[in-house]
This record gives sequence, structure tokens and C-alpha cells, in this order.
Amino acid sequence: MIDRAGLAAFLRNRREALQPEDIGLRRGPRRRTSGLRREEVAARCNMSTDYYARLEQERGTHPSEQMIAAIAQGLHLSLDERDHLFRLAGHSPPSRGALSEHVSPGLARIFDRLHDTPAEIVTELGETLRQTPLGIALTGDATRHTGPARSLGYRWFTDPAARALYEPADHEFLGRMFASGLREAVTRRGPDSRAARYCELLLACSEEFRRVWGAQEVGIRPKEVKRYVHPSIGALELHCQTLLDPDQHHFLLVYTATPGTESYEKLQLLSVLGADAPTG
Repeated sequence: MIDRAGLAAFLRNRREALQPEDIGLRRGPRRRTSGLRREEVAARCNMSTDYYARLEQERGTHPSEQMIAAIAQGLHLSLDERDHLFRLAGHSPPSRGALSEHVSPGLARIFDRLHDTPAEIVTELGETLRQTPLGIALTGDATRHTGPARSLGYRWFTDPAARALYEPADHEFLGRMFASGLREAVTRRGPDSRAARYCELLLACSEEFRRVWGAQEVGIRPKEVKRYVHPSIGALELHCQTLLDPDQHHFLLVYTATPGTESYEKLQLLSVLGADAPTG
């Protein structure tokens, strides 16, 4: 059963503890609210301010698991805090580890400061959990995919459109890299894992995947420089820096261009075009 009083008190406490700077907001000179405003939390959780306010006031409908997960992420809760929130709302906490989609507070704090940089948080299977606005302008909204197609490695072998943004000369290497990464994930997670299920699906539907899988390659790592062919601004060469959360097996990928280069100028243009830039 939902503990409305406990849920309301916990939400208020965590909201008041989270500061604007923690989520990349500037603190205005007239700000008097302790912590974040309700409307700021609601916006981060993709819900109405009225709905969130009702939860803090011990009113409203029983929140779904999806709503609680969104609130936990929006409030930068740790895994223990997230699990506590789920129990207060009358739900069983989600799984942890490789299957978890809850971004850790530390990784989230870094991500929230990358307003002017293409960046994304992905799982070990290449499933995008979060993207910055410039990341969406670069590659499109990768969070819109569902099922196995959430994995870029899976889309690479099943959807020709997934390759359109990448330099054609790199396609063979990228296919080998995705197969190598999936092989390591299957070995690490076991035959009953999501990685193993993706592998079975690809073996059944992709001749190319069967070929590269048969090569038994492991240890093929991404190149530091990624080459894109963007439909609006053309060729781009971007450096990719990676930060790993070992507990959740999530990766923060940050893409930058060398100042003074043509790619740098194009990235500045893309920041102006923003979401209006077509990505194929």
C-alpha cells in the first residue's frame, strides 16, 4: 500500500535538498525557495506541476512505476533512495546493475552541466538513456526507440537508416565493434541475459551479423575520433570522451571538436540549428 504521508515528506525533503546548481540551473538573485521549486522538479520529470504538487500534499492518484522512476531520476536519487521511494509508493523497486536504467546522481550532475555539448548516457548494450539537446541535434532522438531497437548495435544490423550518420568507410569497423561488444556482454551476463536475446535475434535475421559474429572477435574498442555525415551540416570529426559508472554499467559519452577546425565551426552551427536540424 502507498504511504502517502511518508511519500510526501520524502519528496519534499529531497526537493529542498537539491540545489539549482546540481541540475545546471543558475541561481537568480531573488530566489528564496529552499532547493528546487515544484515546477522545476515537475519539468525535469515530464509531468504537470499540479500532479507533482498533489504528491507532496498527500493527494492525487496512486503514481505508476513509470512516474516514480521519472521522479527518482529527476531528483538525482541514489539507488537506495530510489528503492525507498518505490516502496513508499507501494511498488517493488526495479532491478539494479546491468539491467538498471536509473542514472546515478554523480553521472547525472555531470550530464546536466553539458548544455552546449553533444553528450549521451548509454547502457553497455548501446541503449541511450539520456541525451543533451545538442546530442539530439547530432544524432536524432535515440531514446524514442523501443524493444531491441533501443540498442544501436542491434539497429546497426537491422535498420539501414542507423548507418546513414556514419562515414561509409567506417561501417565495416563499426559492425565488427558492435559484434565484439555484444559477445563480451553475452559472456559477462550469461545465456539468459538481454544481451543473449539480442544476439539470438540478430543471428536469425542478419547475414552480416552471422558473418562478423563467426569471426569470434573481442576487445574491439571505439576509436577516439568518430566521423559523422550529418544531413544538414555535412562531415564532422568529433572526439569522444567516455566516463564509466561501474556500478550501473552506464557510459557518459561526450563529443567535442578541436577548436579552429571545420568540425568545430560546424558544431557551433549545429548548436544554432538545434532540434530543427534534420538527422535523417
